[in-house]
Amino acid sequence: LVEPFIDRIVGRTSLERLLHPDNSEVIVDMNEEITEETAQKMEEVGIEKVKIRSLLTCESNRGVCQLCYGRDLSKGMPVELGEAVGIVAAQSIGEPGTQLTMRTFHVGGIAMRGAERSKLEAKNDGIIKFNNLNSVIDKEGTLIVVNRNAKIAILDHRSREMEHYQVPYGAKVLVKDGDEVKSRQGFAEWDPFSSFILTEESGQVKFNDVILGVTMEEVQDEFTGLITQVITDPKDEKMQPQVVIIHPTKKDEKGKSVVLRKYFLPSGANMEVKDQDKVHAGNILAKIPREAARTKDITGGLPRAEELFEARKPKVPAVISEIDGVVKFGGLVRGHRKITVHNERGGEKEYFIPKGAHLSVGEGEKVRAGTPLMDGPVNPHDILKVLGEKELAEYLLREVQEVYRLQGVAINDKHIEIIIRQMLRWVKVEEFGDTELLVDEQIDKFAFQEENEKIIAEGGRPAKARPLLLGITKSALSTDSFIAAASFQETTRVLTEASLYGKVDYLRRLKENIIMGRLIPAGTGYRFYNDVELVDEKEDEVKEEIDIQLPS
Repeated sequence: LVEPFIDRIVGRTSLERLLHPDNSEVIVDMNEEITEETAQKMEEVGIEKVKIRSLLTCESNRGVCQLCYGRDLSKGMPVELGEAVGIVAAQSIGEPGTQLTMRTFHVGGIAMRGAERSKLEAKNDGIIKFNNLNSVIDKEGTLIVVNRNAKIAILDHRSREMEHYQVPYGAKVLVKDGDEVKSRQGFAEWDPFSSFILTEESGQVKFNDVILGVTMEEVQDEFTGLITQVITDPKDEKMQPQVVIIHPTKKDEKGKSVVLRKYFLPSGANMEVKDQDKVHAGNILAKIPREAARTKDITGGLPRAEELFEARKPKVPAVISEIDGVVKFGGLVRGHRKITVHNERGGEKEYFIPKGAHLSVGEGEKVRAGTPLMDGPVNPHDILKVLGEKELAEYLLREVQEVYRLQGVAINDKHIEIIIRQMLRWVKVEEFGDTELLVDEQIDKFAFQEENEKIIAEGGRPAKARPLLLGITKSALSTDSFIAAASFQETTRVLTEASLYGKVDYLRRLKENIIMGRLIPAGTGYRFYNDVELVDEKEDEVKEEIDIQLPS
């Protein structure tokens, strides 16, 4: 569900001047805070999008600027200089986690597992709008979704989006594009305990490499006594169990039946059709049982949040397409299925998917860069490589928010943005140009920009680098303060490294100042350090002045 537009923008700073569409009156000026009244006015006049200043793009080197942070939510006024916003962000994310853990021990696992979602209901009255939804009509005349990124939005009478939903593959859609729906009306439903392989064409079933006792076995259910045919991993690597849909009457030039579609069968798939069966578009060919989604309750949710913040690579990550293009299936190579994505400019990329994995794309399907080609968790490092920093930051923000929102915990975006900003603070040097940097050196993004600006001013070639995603533990250990890093983890290694490199700690942040017993540069301490005057004089003159002032 979409978080209300007002809730997301109140307390943030507008990046542009917004005018009333009818009389050109200024609703909010550039760099002005968006108040509750301003946001209400925007909604009344139908403004759906507004560019705001974000902590993810703030160019302030140490810390963040007041305008990008916006309102201090504890006081309801613009944030003060010297406010320790990083600590506030960490507490805002950490504190609800303790409540959620306690709730889970008592009821979470039981209550959540039973309430697995299997249909979509409208929250408001509105008009249905399909987004990127491909469907076929089954025998009963129901729309069946046959693509993975389908969405259904509900618009108000001004065509503004009030809510939108992801519709799973295989879902039955009970409405048509443009239909009016009432609040609490169901408009899509699906089986939450299985994923499907559906046919998109009507025709006749032909099995390839589906042989009982070799690639398929019969399993009897101990409760119902029903016998199910289940696909197994074949010992012969060349065998690829698949269902082919052929035209019942049409033949090609060689007299063979015309192939309409091919569907590969992953191990564990339960067959729903038999060889030579006639099928209609939208019929289920095979079901793949799945465990009720553990991550949807907070038992799985808290480890999920940790997984995201630590930027961990999943054990078996989903392979994602690096380019836009059309999918083409190849043969087997060393136990992996070859998939090629061709784009319009003649470029192509090859991917190798583990043979037993369930493919989430079909032959001839158009995919966008970043689309998963198989089922499974996505590696955030792959999103960064393929789609860039902006998409990755949005993905992390969305995923973390989902974990907490499912338990009714509201965390303001800005707190999560601060954490993501620190995770994306580092870059890896790929070309050193005329700088003194080294290839593969990990350096702070702002220090890298500073180095490049210096070289460009001298007329030299700047260095090139790619962004890195570091987990919060690694990011904390990579900080420019070795005292802060040593107090956190791996003390011996951090201090040894610092002494070998002859590092200097300038005591700029909170931790290192606390450890050294100095006044911290936050709150009233920030003003104290800010009032210190910098003197640009020769050392001798300063020394002389000090000597004069000392009592004899």
